[in-house]
Amino acid sequence: MNPQPEPRTYVVRTFGCQMNEHDSERIAGLLESEGLSEASVEDDADVIVLNTCCIRENADNKLYGKLGWLKQWKESRDGRQIVVSGCLAQKDRELVARRAPWVDVVMGTHNVHRAGELLRSAAGTGRAVTEIFDAAVFDDHVLFPSALPARREVDHAAWVTIQIGCDNNCAFCIVPAVRGAEFSRPFDDIVAEVRSLADDGVSEITLLGQNVNSYGRDLQLAARSAGDTEARLRPLFAELLAACGQVPGIRRVRFTSPHPKDMRAETFAAMAATPTVCEHLHYPLQSGSDRLLAVMHRGYTAERYLARLAEARAVVADLAVSTDIIVGFPGETDADFARTLEVAAQAEYDYAYTFVFSPREGTEAAAMTDLFVDPAVAAERFQRLRVVVEHSALHKHRARIGRIEEVVVEGPSKKDPSLWSGRTRQNKLVHFPPTVPVRVGAYATTEVTGAAPHHLTGRLLEVLAEPRHRRRIPVMAG
Repeated sequence: MNPQPEPRTYVVRTFGCQMNEHDSERIAGLLESEGLSEASVEDDADVIVLNTCCIRENADNKLYGKLGWLKQWKESRDGRQIVVSGCLAQKDRELVARRAPWVDVVMGTHNVHRAGELLRSAAGTGRAVTEIFDAAVFDDHVLFPSALPARREVDHAAWVTIQIGCDNNCAFCIVPAVRGAEFSRPFDDIVAEVRSLADDGVSEITLLGQNVNSYGRDLQLAARSAGDTEARLRPLFAELLAACGQVPGIRRVRFTSPHPKDMRAETFAAMAATPTVCEHLHYPLQSGSDRLLAVMHRGYTAERYLARLAEARAVVADLAVSTDIIVGFPGETDADFARTLEVAAQAEYDYAYTFVFSPREGTEAAAMTDLFVDPAVAAERFQRLRVVVEHSALHKHRARIGRIEEVVVEGPSKKDPSLWSGRTRQNKLVHFPPTVPVRVGAYATTEVTGAAPHHLTGRLLEVLAEPRHRRRIPVMAG
């Protein structure tokens, strides 16, 4: 008898946001449904998928540098294939194949469901395939492929896409060009997926959308256009938070990323009234200068931003707040930056993601070349902002010393394997010695004993609940 051939293997490498991570889980699930198995390292793989981002600086250089290395990887074994997917593929389209003709498949953000078919087509014809849909098709299996298999990175937590695309026109952002217009997924479908995930042992979900708190606006406008005079022209996001939080088996609900201009009082009320919704709000500022916020087309002022933030903290007890801030946006003056420092200090963030502006081709800001800030000036401002936000973070973290915090256990610390890490409801990492047996996905209590700007340290007290999953296989996300 002829021996059975070894199954083909794959590796997916993800760059970018949580939406990219969720797309990668779907791609991995599709490849496993095609009979492939995950390889632990690239050298053992037959297929490598690069799921790309085009938001940050040098994303293009990082991709093409990686593809240069993969050319030799592909030539070293017959039958190997390379896939480039995601936002940079959507933006660059045929350019990827021209710059790296050894790539087998280039597919965009709206083509995730086609991963297996495109790989088979490229293998069968021996020719590279580039397929970029310009917009999502309004069909559950395409727009929101909830029936696609998804290989989650962890068993206890899952992403749930509730909306894709963005109707905003922020001057610095390429997302509307690569993700398309806003489409909201039907309410009942989302809740059904959460129930299915809970049945599979998932205890924590994160609701995903490019502009998550505008969820439902397009559904209600469509209903009104179709003659439904009862359709309310109010966002449904608060109701969705409550409904997902009431699913049996779900202990924690998170969401990302909201837009400050669409933040509403009912969202804060739903957070406070639904025990499973975590006390964490990611609230992107971008700049504290009203002048720059107007140039960015953000749709709010610093005063309005801070007022909504104060409202959130008044309604949601023990709320942790994170943010995004851009330094060196075109035309940023010393006065503009000083205002950003003032607002960041007043906001007292628990942590912040700070970035030096990088132009993304195709955005309004990329064309403002005569207003670009000197890189040395931007770098100096970046360091000054870092001091402000880390001062606030350290102050917030020191205030938690001595407290008992519930964490979901994530496993060994990435920087010190002798310690384990858990995440609190406020999305803070706690590093602790594993003094009692504990499993990834378990819920436990820790006493906070130390604080740093980016994490807490503590000691493990008690395991509250063991993880409910019993197996590690691809699951049906819906």
